[in-house]
Amino acid sequence: MTWNRALRHSRTAITAISGLLEVLSVVAAIGCLLCATLYIGFEREANELRTLLVYFRTFQCIFLAKVLFNLIFNLKNTIENTRVIKWIVDIALLSTLLPALYPRPAHPWIPWLEDVLYSNKFLLGILVAFAIVEISYFVIRIMGKRTNPSLILSCSFLFFIFLGSFLLMMPRCTYHGIGYIDSLFVSTSAVCITGLTTIDVASTFTPLGLLILGLLIQIGGLGVMTFTSFFALFFSGNTSVYSQLMVKDMIYSKTINALLPTLLYILGFTVIVELIGAFFIWLSIHDVLIMSTEDQIIFSIFHAVSAFCNAGFSNLHGGMANPALMNSNQMIYIVIGIIVMAGGIGFPILVNFKEAFIEYFRRLWCRINHRTKIGRSVHIWNVNTK
Repeated sequence: MTWNRALRHSRTAITAISGLLEVLSVVAAIGCLLCATLYIGFEREANELRTLLVYFRTFQCIFLAKVLFNLIFNLKNTIENTRVIKWIVDIALLSTLLPALYPRPAHPWIPWLEDVLYSNKFLLGILVAFAIVEISYFVIRIMGKRTNPSLILSCSFLFFIFLGSFLLMMPRCTYHGIGYIDSLFVSTSAVCITGLTTIDVASTFTPLGLLILGLLIQIGGLGVMTFTSFFALFFSGNTSVYSQLMVKDMIYSKTINALLPTLLYILGFTVIVELIGAFFIWLSIHDVLIMSTEDQIIFSIFHAVSAFCNAGFSNLHGGMANPALMNSNQMIYIVIGIIVMAGGIGFPILVNFKEAFIEYFRRLWCRINHRTKIGRSVHIWNVNTK
């Protein structure tokens, strides 16, 4: 009896500590992303950098405590419920212990690898990746509580709108600053893909600001639910049947087993179409707009995303009415028009077109191959008869 009671107490203690570490890890993940935002988007002095580094080290200790505790005391559940991507992130997090356990060598075997492992950027990248995974697990746990889908949709929109409004206000995102009302309006317009704006996008946002604006447009174009559900299901290893059924209905997946592949397929297909569109946009403007190659690439990708998502944003002065475009061969209008049409008809129709083209070329190849075989047979027969 004493042994059983001690065993029950130890299990209760392990469960309590595990739950506490889960809560601390989620809080630390949110704090880590906020500190990463300050690190990337704001100008920093030396003392501020040191303070941020202290915060990052604190988050690292919390994450490491959770990973090591689960590996030691919850190994069976960890193995059963952890996906491959989570193992990769956990192992990468454990590798951040290397600088503490093994001092930086004076003569490393692989210099570039040593520079990576002992750099603060590597540490920050791993911590941000781990934080995203933790938040994804948190999202899927919320979805497994039979939460109202309408409530999740509304909260997702509000979350990305307010997050985008604060990110767009970061000093490194704008050339001369922006008011919060303007930032909130632009973020709302981007997530809701309306294209309305109270400021001139071209003269206001830096490349980092355009990247954030493009991500907001992409989130709105793909659908907030598809986006959040993808990350939740991709990083989680213990999805509930209810949450899978809910997302299955949202993305029109045929079966639950095809849910995650369908989400991956949607994202991959969208990115490929946008990259193809960006390439043709670049071909149509690289001799027209007087820009550096980097600015032309940014212009092409931003307009491909904006056009495919039907957002209506442009990072060019005057937008599509810019005199340089109007006085050119105007090929860009045809390219963007095709991208807008492709985004407007929707993902299922595009997939049907793709499958129809593949089937057509497959039959054409079989027909050509069949005729080639017949021709060879006739030639061999003629040679033998002679």
